[in-house]
Amino acid sequence: MDYHRQLGISRAQFEQALEHFEQRTFRDLDYRYLPDYRSSLARGTVLIAGDVVAGFPKIPRTLVLSEGVPRYFDGELAVEEKLNGYNVRVARVADGRTLAFTRSGIVCPYTTHKVQAMLDGLGDFFDDHPDLQLCGELYGPENPYTVQDYPDVDSLAFAAFDIRAQGSGEPLPIAKRKDLCRQYDFPEVPFHGVYTPAEAADALPELLDDLDAEGREGIVMKSLDDTQHLKYTTSAANQGDLAHAFDLPFDYGQDFLFRRIVREGFQSVEWEEDDAARAERARGLGESILLPMLDTIERVQDGETVGEEHTVRAPTDVIDDLLDHLAGMGLHLRIDEDRTEDGERVVTFVKETRATNDKIDAYLDGQIVRE
Repeated sequence: MDYHRQLGISRAQFEQALEHFEQRTFRDLDYRYLPDYRSSLARGTVLIAGDVVAGFPKIPRTLVLSEGVPRYFDGELAVEEKLNGYNVRVARVADGRTLAFTRSGIVCPYTTHKVQAMLDGLGDFFDDHPDLQLCGELYGPENPYTVQDYPDVDSLAFAAFDIRAQGSGEPLPIAKRKDLCRQYDFPEVPFHGVYTPAEAADALPELLDDLDAEGREGIVMKSLDDTQHLKYTTSAANQGDLAHAFDLPFDYGQDFLFRRIVREGFQSVEWEEDDAARAERARGLGESILLPMLDTIERVQDGETVGEEHTVRAPTDVIDDLLDHLAGMGLHLRIDEDRTEDGERVVTFVKETRATNDKIDAYLDGQIVRE
């Protein structure tokens, strides 16, 4: 295989990186994926059937818009909404199959079925552009990976945010991506305009206030050639993440929690909040930390096993493949509801979080904490 040429690295670099790839099989198709970032290779890079599906790059973050935006961008930038779902890359590989890969590079049977069912133009797109991959967000309540409702989404929705070369990962300019999405009828993430860096620093706080009031996640800023990205999240997203994390307080690392608290501090200072606004933010932050944890402790105390609840909807064979897929990732699932609705199977399951359940049980039984 000429994987190293498709990746744009030397054979020696490729052989060194290959040690860090892991192997999986999807419906008799063997492939390798890179679970972590390694030098020039992005997390989620996939080697499959003689093809490379490049991983998606990390997106840096600014904590201070007024300083970070003009420092990072030299020219005009586009602003798009950051949706709270899960990142997916869709590609057609050499054996003719169109597959959906999660951020880590694993083929997801549920996502593969859903994108093919939702995107009527997908086949034509890959017939015309077999060398491209479609990058987007899957979001909504019937979602096996994240927990976030959107009032305008009943089940699951797809929104494209990038189109990239399949092998190298090089992005198409935003204007070209938008042209292709219109041509093949792919929904896109909400678009909030093009700004100079100075204009963006002035205009974005008002936009973020509006998104925050609606409980939305935030924004991604991009150079018009799509080679530079910068993200910023709302207070609602920060506090929502904290509430979710403290609902399962022993299953999320301290770094996850600390980063979101720090974001709240910098945002309050940049927004020049008065004492009343800071006090309101502090109350919201405290409630997002303490109240979910109290609820979880009481539920475990009452004998309940806690975890992340998800609902999914698809044909029976796809649901079976998804449940096997999740179990194969080492997750412990509890099926709470399994029914048929409008010819599809609808399953509600809980990903049981062992660390939180076990530690709360132990502490309730009097185990000593050594700090």
